Amino acid sequence: MRLGGAVWAGAGISLVGAGIALYNRVTVRQLADTATSVIEPVTVCVPARDEAARLPGLIADLRAQRGVARLSVVILDDASGDDTFAAAVDAAAGDPRISVLRNDTEPPPGWTGKAAACARLAESVVAPVLVFVDADVRLAPGAIAAAVTELRRRRVALVSPWPMQRAESMAEALVQPLLCWSWAATLPISLANRTLRPSTSVACGQFLVFDTAAYRAIGGHAAVAVSVTEDLDIARTLRRAGQSTVLVAAGRMANTRMYEGTRELDAGYTRWLWSAYGGTVAGGTAVGTLAALAYWVPPLAAACGRGKVRRVGALGYTAAVTGRLLARSTETGGPLTPADVLAALSHPFSVAAYLLLWARSHRARRRGALRWKGRALNTVGA
Repeated sequence: MRLGGAVWAGAGISLVGAGIALYNRVTVRQLADTATSVIEPVTVCVPARDEAARLPGLIADLRAQRGVARLSVVILDDASGDDTFAAAVDAAAGDPRISVLRNDTEPPPGWTGKAAACARLAESVVAPVLVFVDADVRLAPGAIAAAVTELRRRRVALVSPWPMQRAESMAEALVQPLLCWSWAATLPISLANRTLRPSTSVACGQFLVFDTAAYRAIGGHAAVAVSVTEDLDIARTLRRAGQSTVLVAAGRMANTRMYEGTRELDAGYTRWLWSAYGGTVAGGTAVGTLAALAYWVPPLAAACGRGKVRRVGALGYTAAVTGRLLARSTETGGPLTPADVLAALSHPFSVAAYLLLWARSHRARRRGALRWKGRALNTVGA
């Protein structure tokens, strides 16, 4: 492909992505506080491993929830090496709605730690609504009520409220917004929410709201025991079983700092990014080639080209930045910050960082070196 053709092709891909991102910004439902009270029992499950520093903040948020009269919370200290259990008990402060459990054993063969912890938490739940929340998530007082109301209003098996991903370092700002952008610029969510096609499901395990009966009908987390992306795979499993799942943006009511700093971000993405695009090198290489064409070639042409090639390159780069900003606006549900704009302008570098992490993840998997929070990850059969 000649340079001019590559620039046109890359700009075209960027423009399509920006168009999809605009569609999603207009149509994706934003989770919002509601005056409706949830009458049915709701159980919130929190798996926590080495979360002594972050867990008390979530517990305070859960204790402050309103609009859920019959709320209960179960927290599992999953064989932590820090003071997670004591921190949870102290933060619960004797609240009768909160139970704190301790697990001192490693996950059984064929299970990831997260899936095993979630399965154990769900074992004794009898409430008709089952909510999983990660320890690093922060919730507005009406978040649980709003999410449960959305579950029942939509009459679905799973609602995945997408929290705003906070980024407080340069590395985080480069990479974290790509999580939302990856679907916001490629998949019309309002259409995907109306289909049972597993390939169009999107879910975020940081905040998941299940109809308990539907969750149990597919076997719960046992159905995705070995998966390093159990959130996405459990949504796909539900759809294969004929159950609907939907994604809503929850940035106004939930946020999280998923990874803190470069080292944790590197370790976090390395453990699971190999599984993207079918888990194959060929699939990832194909996506990487398209990403390079769309998000590297146009800005290079804008900087170094001449005449029409330069103008088309500038158009492609502008479209890529616009798509990033629209995706971020969908995620936050509010105004953009100067940091958001700067991160969007750095989109070519973000794509480079993502592809590097993908390559490192595959290399670690080939070497059997995948680990997370001190545990080796067995991905055989994943």
